[in-house]
Amino acid sequence: MEDILGDIKSSVRQLTGELENFQDIARYIKPLAGELPKLPGLDVYGDTIPLNAIVGGDHILYVDFSRRYDLDARIAQAKKEGRGQVARNLETCRHRAGIAIADVSGHQITDALLAAMLHQAFLLGVIYELDYHGTVTEQLFENLNTRFYNSSSVSKFLTMLYGEIDEDGTFRFLSAAHPPPVIFSRKFQKIVEVPKQRTFPPIGTLPSGQDIDRRNNRSVLGYKDPYRLNELDLIGSGDTMLLYTDGLLEHMKGEVCYFPGRLEEILHKTKEESAQEIFDAIREDMLDFARPEDDISFVVIKRN
Repeated sequence: MEDILGDIKSSVRQLTGELENFQDIARYIKPLAGELPKLPGLDVYGDTIPLNAIVGGDHILYVDFSRRYDLDARIAQAKKEGRGQVARNLETCRHRAGIAIADVSGHQITDALLAAMLHQAFLLGVIYELDYHGTVTEQLFENLNTRFYNSSSVSKFLTMLYGEIDEDGTFRFLSAAHPPPVIFSRKFQKIVEVPKQRTFPPIGTLPSGQDIDRRNNRSVLGYKDPYRLNELDLIGSGDTMLLYTDGLLEHMKGEVCYFPGRLEEILHKTKEESAQEIFDAIREDMLDFARPEDDISFVVIKRN
């Protein structure tokens, strides 16, 4: 009996060590505050509030092109190779930054593995996009969709929104079944309605009908349409935009929803504050309102 108990204790210690190691890896890939985009006239801050207080299926990824990549070297190389359009595209990257926010169904430590896979695959894809196109195109998301369709369980859903914010307040984004942005207008003192945007199935659930390897990716549910970008130019001076996961959208106390009514109240109260101060106010109020039942992530983009 003692031998059996000893084996059980040894197995538990080994499993605990593996979980701690995975937690360390998950913490390492989480974007650091130093990676927050810095653009003239724009203030950005975001973070994840995991349900289990360690890691979960939500993930935020920032792409400050000027700080992550040597744009001068890439532009010089493109000009040397006679690829003028690529060089011009790279020039525009000086004035914009990308933000990806993703949500893997579930909120366990193991769900962070898919988020980690997305993080690395996405950044690798951005390098190729800059080398070949000088900008991030829809093809990156077609490739991500194919990769996850071929490798992920159909029981796991991965929604994602990737957008690029320009210094002039223009926001171009692509949504894979992710909640749309929320914009609080300083002029109208309320959350303004965003025009209906195109969205697509979650990443990895349906193969693309235009994938060159589609004959190897047969699907009884059919194929998804090609990804297309949405564009918003509603981010005026003093406006605040939120990107978020459905943990915020579905945050409730009994039958009372936090979103959008109470959220709008906090955005109104903090409309003169910085992006981080707005984030902290929403986080504190949201946790006071009710205990979360899901991972919650959101990014505040404030145009000064």
